[in-house]
Amino acid sequence: MAAPVAVDLNRPQGHARRLLELLHALGNDAPAAPMDKARWCLLDALGCGLFGAHQAWGEIMTAEALADGAHGTCSILGTAHATAPAQAALCNGTAIHGFELDDLLSEAVIHPGAVIIPAVLAAAQTCDASGEQLLRGIVAGYEATARISMALGMEASQRGFHKTSVVGPVAGAVAASVTMKLSLEQMVNAVGLACSCGSGVKNFATGSAGMVKRMHAGRAAEAAVRMTLLARRGFTAPPEAIDGTYGLLDAFSGSKAQPQQLDGAWREKWAIDDVWVKVYPICGWIQGVVQLLTSMRSEDGFTAGDVEKVVVATSAFAVKNNANADVHDTMDAQYSIPYCVAVALLGNPMNPEEFAAPRIFDAGLKHIAQRVELQVDQIADQVYPRQFASRVELRLKDGRTLSRSTLDPHGTPADPCSVDEQVEKFSNLARLSGLTKDLSDAIDIVRTLESRKISELMRELRQA
Repeated sequence: MAAPVAVDLNRPQGHARRLLELLHALGNDAPAAPMDKARWCLLDALGCGLFGAHQAWGEIMTAEALADGAHGTCSILGTAHATAPAQAALCNGTAIHGFELDDLLSEAVIHPGAVIIPAVLAAAQTCDASGEQLLRGIVAGYEATARISMALGMEASQRGFHKTSVVGPVAGAVAASVTMKLSLEQMVNAVGLACSCGSGVKNFATGSAGMVKRMHAGRAAEAAVRMTLLARRGFTAPPEAIDGTYGLLDAFSGSKAQPQQLDGAWREKWAIDDVWVKVYPICGWIQGVVQLLTSMRSEDGFTAGDVEKVVVATSAFAVKNNANADVHDTMDAQYSIPYCVAVALLGNPMNPEEFAAPRIFDAGLKHIAQRVELQVDQIADQVYPRQFASRVELRLKDGRTLSRSTLDPHGTPADPCSVDEQVEKFSNLARLSGLTKDLSDAIDIVRTLESRKISELMRELRQA
């Protein structure tokens, strides 16, 4: 068998090469502040994963992965099952992304945790990594996610690609490589391999979405782990697969790519500081709308029956992609501004059951949804995607008009969730998942993860 060809690490390269060198260095020297942020990103993703594992799509993916008969010690969240690393990442990524509750990187407009967390968990269990090394992997993975997404710009998304599943394999390979302490050469190869795994189209956003978006993060995490393990064995790839000719940026964004975003302004701020922790199980663009309506409902003295019309003004992107009032499944409901408005006025938008059958077919909700008018707001359009602004106007039957607006929904970096709120979210999702265990020890392990083993944490998250 021919020996693998080594990557020439001394060859002059561009922005991507410098980024990989900087990310690789985080495996030995990640600052304390982003490391602390990483632990709460981990906890948030674990809560989402415990809940998502027991949705229909999570259970189907687990059944399919186990049917492969692959052996391994990597845990499938919220179950008693263990499997091979890539299969575990597939299941856990699908579960974490399974109910629109996982985090976002605001300006980069991408979901990091649903790819990075399952990738580092599988990598850590494969090599019995320390909690501290896993946190370093998270910091590097979130940084890679943001920078590659920003370098792609909006072109890929506007053409119909889901950037989480385009960028995810590459950033996940970075995170897994750091967690496993691979050499720089091995990381370069893992990333090069992962660049050929970018995929995922957004047809789910056009109605009758089905389950496909749930698996986009899972498939990205699976690819990330598989490519990293292949690179560890000596499988090679082009060293310029991110920003070279016909590389990731060229293929998905062409002349609109911004490769300087890959390595610019290093350490001026950390991507993980731009994390948006979701409050409601709905599309990010709609979070502010629901927040405004729930506060108006509790403070302004009206009922849903008093409402004649609802006007929602937000970005042109949201008006174009989130206007469907005739929902047919859970994803439709979570992406529909009219439906989410109806839930905010009639139900409890923090309750996931509001977005599942049979509730989504409720006649009262449909009646309210039909009274919603969408408009493009000039301010919201100007600040998107740096901010997710929205304005809501209620026209009541008694002649009153009530109006509120926000630039930054709660949970965004400008109005972040507290640690206590994140712990409460994790605990609520764990309870809703049906996991019959006290998870206070799991929370304590996350708080002190630098001195713990990942195996301790994963034991706490297994179903008895």
